[in-house]
Amino acid sequence: MSFRSSAEKWKDEAIRLRRHIHQNPELGHQEFETAKLIAQFLEDAGLEVQTGVGGTGVVGLLKGGREGRTIGIRADMDALPILEKTGLPFASVHEGVMHACGHDVHTAILLGTAAALSEHRDELQGTVKFIFQPAEEVQGGATDLIEAGVLLNPEVNAIIALHVWPDLPAGKIGLRKGAMLAAADAFDIRVTGKGGHAAYPHRTVDPVIIAAQIITALQTVVSRNLSPLDSSVISITKLQSNSHAYNVIAGEVQLRGTIRTHNPETREAVPVYMKRLIETIAEGFGGKAEFDYYRGGSPVINDDRIVDVIEQAAADTIGREAVVYLKEPSMGAEDFGAYLEYVPGAIFRLGTITEEDARSELPLHSDSIIFDEQAIVTGISVLGEAAIRYLDQNSDDESSIELGVAAGNEHRGDRHD
Repeated sequence: MSFRSSAEKWKDEAIRLRRHIHQNPELGHQEFETAKLIAQFLEDAGLEVQTGVGGTGVVGLLKGGREGRTIGIRADMDALPILEKTGLPFASVHEGVMHACGHDVHTAILLGTAAALSEHRDELQGTVKFIFQPAEEVQGGATDLIEAGVLLNPEVNAIIALHVWPDLPAGKIGLRKGAMLAAADAFDIRVTGKGGHAAYPHRTVDPVIIAAQIITALQTVVSRNLSPLDSSVISITKLQSNSHAYNVIAGEVQLRGTIRTHNPETREAVPVYMKRLIETIAEGFGGKAEFDYYRGGSPVINDDRIVDVIEQAAADTIGREAVVYLKEPSMGAEDFGAYLEYVPGAIFRLGTITEEDARSELPLHSDSIIFDEQAIVTGISVLGEAAIRYLDQNSDDESSIELGVAAGNEHRGDRHD
């Protein structure tokens, strides 16, 4: 029997939970009440519950009636510092905090999945670990959980997740093998020159001119230093000088930005090219430049075999026609990639567009975005069925995954070069 019927049974409760979480959003590392709600619900469903994991994280363990492997299912639960303008009857009661990225939907779906699967525990060939992660938006949440041992005791052999996607209609999901989301790194550049009177620029070393040259030249890193077949982005998001007058040439300019890549080799190469270019340009104009690079979240590289499991689960529960095959990866980022450094897994996109309200097509992080709650049943159906299928298909596989090596991803670099 399809897991869809079990998902439908928990639809109303999952929607109720989603609305409560949406109305009471909490920022990263501050998800205290959300964590309490999750823990109580999981305990009531008969799961073993661990709280305070990596800070405010919650883990629920559902042991099946038969021995087997362990699959993890992860949902993020933090909100964003945004003033909500949806006008929904369950809009945020915390001014300046909003679930604008759908983490309330993710959390409700995973709670519904836990409840539905708990009714099938005797049939499960293994264990399901439900991972409720804090602080995805501010980064660090996934790493905190991993360092706290979330992938151990019992050892997680595979992991899956979903993310709401306002480019797909509700009832559909988006799948892709290989590169799915980008690594998100950041940088600061400090350009130092010699300030002075704007009427006499020849007596200064203008850091604004140097910064302008650097901004233009950085775009050649992508177009001339990297293969045209590699996807990468360098974006400058801040330009600020220390001059506060119309007639004063600044002595210093600060730049800030982001780097997005999919390929690990490209990720390593980009900051090397940038540093050389930045310092050379500044020196050529008689100034100096300091380049600080901050390594962020890993790229999300979906494992082929886990994607196949999700596809089979979707075909069985929502129909093969509801599966959309994504042609290109996104340059957006998601810290789910941190888990994939250790175990094979995959994330899929959950359609949330409703024809009844154009706000459902607004971009994520919009202050007015809404999500079609019918997608909740789709999410529960696919996640639950995928967990069952993975455990059934791997019931005879006793091989162990060494933490730090993602089994099934040995050729991960080749797959997304």
